Amino acid sequence: MKTAPRIVALPFVTLLLLSMATLAIAQANNSPLEKSPISTGVLMSRAVRAGRVHLNQSASGNATLPDLTCGPPPCVLPNVNVSQSSVLANEVPVVVNPRNSQQILSGANDYACANIQGFYASSDGGSTWTRTCLNAIAGDFGEGDPGVGYDLHNVAYITGIDANSGIVFETSHNNGATWSAPKVAAAPFFSGGLADKPWFEIDTYPASPHANALYISVTQFDPSSNSQITVSHSNNGGTTWTTVPVDTKQLFPNVDQFTDIATAKDGTVYVTWIRCTANGASGDCGGTTASIMLSKSTDGGNTWSAASVIFTATLAPDPKFCCFYGALPNTSERMSNIPVIAADNSFSVHSGNLYVAYYNWTGNFMKVYVATSTNGGATWTSKAVAPSSATHDQFFPWVNVNRQGLVGVSWMDRRNDAANINYEAFASFSANGGASFTPNQDLSAAPS
Repeated sequence: MKTAPRIVALPFVTLLLLSMATLAIAQANNSPLEKSPISTGVLMSRAVRAGRVHLNQSASGNATLPDLTCGPPPCVLPNVNVSQSSVLANEVPVVVNPRNSQQILSGANDYACANIQGFYASSDGGSTWTRTCLNAIAGDFGEGDPGVGYDLHNVAYITGIDANSGIVFETSHNNGATWSAPKVAAAPFFSGGLADKPWFEIDTYPASPHANALYISVTQFDPSSNSQITVSHSNNGGTTWTTVPVDTKQLFPNVDQFTDIATAKDGTVYVTWIRCTANGASGDCGGTTASIMLSKSTDGGNTWSAASVIFTATLAPDPKFCCFYGALPNTSERMSNIPVIAADNSFSVHSGNLYVAYYNWTGNFMKVYVATSTNGGATWTSKAVAPSSATHDQFFPWVNVNRQGLVGVSWMDRRNDAANINYEAFASFSANGGASFTPNQDLSAAPS
């Protein structure tokens, strides 16, 4: 059972973080970031350090914490500013300790941290939080992309990118009160390259043959923007790591990016990512059809199956020539399409199902889907999560499965703004293995 779920704004877990900030950007196209296949978090951290983006504080964070009880579940809990500042904090993962449901760990690209990597731990179900900033390897500096996890020994892990060292991590044996010194988990695979856009996962199913194994999937870029997906794994709590390429190196303009990982209760590890070709109208992947890729390992990450295309998705166009993977309409905001994968490790009738959340550009707006596989990823069926009446942009989806086999999906949605600009976080659920989804629930206290 994957009892330490990755959830973004799902209402059956206390959450969490509203980033209150404004960006003062002085460029004609309103985008200070290079048009590059590298992740937005890395490009943003570089822009801040170079002075191309200036972060301005707005209103202060919450002074009092709301009542975190509600019912019946699933229900929407009040928003809590766990980053404890009004400085920009985004790209927020969250996990629950599989051994102690009162312990919650989250993180963000936290621009109030000198190293742009903030992490937040709660020991009382989300009522109070302890904040820390990830340290860099000596002589290096952070570039965001937080990861969080708990193993079956109550050890907490936090991960992020260091510009030169690769993916680094720290551990805590007291739920975030103190943290170890940083160590390297996954170094750059190519000389002079970048270990980018990591995702961190722990096998927390006690009966798994690889229980407590740590996994980090990475997009490895060489200096020429050629890319390759790797997965690094550790079987001894991070003391040593092994990095294995999942598929062949892609030569630009072909690009691999945006991995995600899920572990099944039999120990199988699944990794997903997108593959696109930078031949769109803007000279990038915007507006092109991307392949959703899948590979799996049955031996703890030592070897991987031949990568396969499980389905395709059209990426949003890039009309402003700003955004390598397409732009959020009416903005110059870079739009990722992470094929988020989750495994049903419950003992329900849908145990073993795989779910992938993604968006597809319809030609008019971005629409979120959840694809379901009942045969280990061989075939897939997709369902929209929003009603047909919702015809404004839906983006940044995430999906997970709880201990009873309930599938939860969250995403950003512009349905309540006729101008298709402001957005709110929504969620929906499926109790029948992804065959249908419940009426959508608005998670936001106010539009962003």
